Amino acid sequence: MGNELNELATFAIVASERSFTRAAAKLGVSQSALSHTIRRLEQRLELRLLARTTKSVAPTAAGGEALLKDLSPALEQITRALDKARSVRHRPAGRLRIVMSRSAAVMVLLPRLTAFAEAYPDIVLDVVTVTGPVDIVAGEFDAGIQLGEYVQKDMIAVRVTHDLRLAVVGSPGYFASRSIPQKPKDLNDHRCLNLRLPSGPYRWEFEQGRKTITVGVNGPLIIDDTNLVIQAALTGAGLGLAYEEQVAEHVAEHRLIRVLENWTPPIPGFFMYYPSRQHQPAALTALVNALRCAGGPLRFNKIANRNSHRF
Repeated sequence: MGNELNELATFAIVASERSFTRAAAKLGVSQSALSHTIRRLEQRLELRLLARTTKSVAPTAAGGEALLKDLSPALEQITRALDKARSVRHRPAGRLRIVMSRSAAVMVLLPRLTAFAEAYPDIVLDVVTVTGPVDIVAGEFDAGIQLGEYVQKDMIAVRVTHDLRLAVVGSPGYFASRSIPQKPKDLNDHRCLNLRLPSGPYRWEFEQGRKTITVGVNGPLIIDDTNLVIQAALTGAGLGLAYEEQVAEHVAEHRLIRVLENWTPPIPGFFMYYPSRQHQPAALTALVNALRCAGGPLRFNKIANRNSHRF
């Protein structure tokens, strides 16, 4: 099919130029190569397409004119389609399929969405939210936004937040009749609002110095969205675990009380990741630049030993 398309395109140019000399110059090939291509096409079709004299070339009435009439619109459509595809590389436009966690959507994308939409009105962000890591190549996504520990080593990773910290919080009403936990093991005596990951309920992770503790908490709710965990904590249903940034305002306004703060050190923040910089669409370049955050590259060795997945 590829050879036939090349031959048909060559025929259309020769027939339109009505000259092997001009067609050869336009295509950047020799006249002999051009003649060989036309002969091969005529042999395949068993039809004479061009009438040739020493001074002129013209499509034959029996076959060449009819083929050229049908062929020209199709070749023009192919040319337009190729031009449109090439424009994606240079003009920020089109649809981008992006996958991210719900937390990333709220913390990274939504705060910058209005400015991005106003700057690039021809870009549509088609966002899918998930919990846990995603193979963006297999899922046919243009890019993803996840915690650094989710990003595969063969991906291009661009930081879109600073390092993050997790925060354990509960409402004043919840603590009215309960003691404040001082150590992670104290959570066994509390109702906890847990997050569901693809592998199952999240086991809360804590660190202090070189000491690492993982607690399998229990409580009345397991859900797949940290924002809903926060809302449930505000009602006094139990202790919730979320990103520090997500609960900062509630803590400042005393709607939530933060506990075990010394047990939650910084973790690598969110990164936007994609397979390659080569032939990157202009729309993806625009989104990367809009979301980019100073703070240094992703250091895979910093997270290589983590065995569990965060949200």
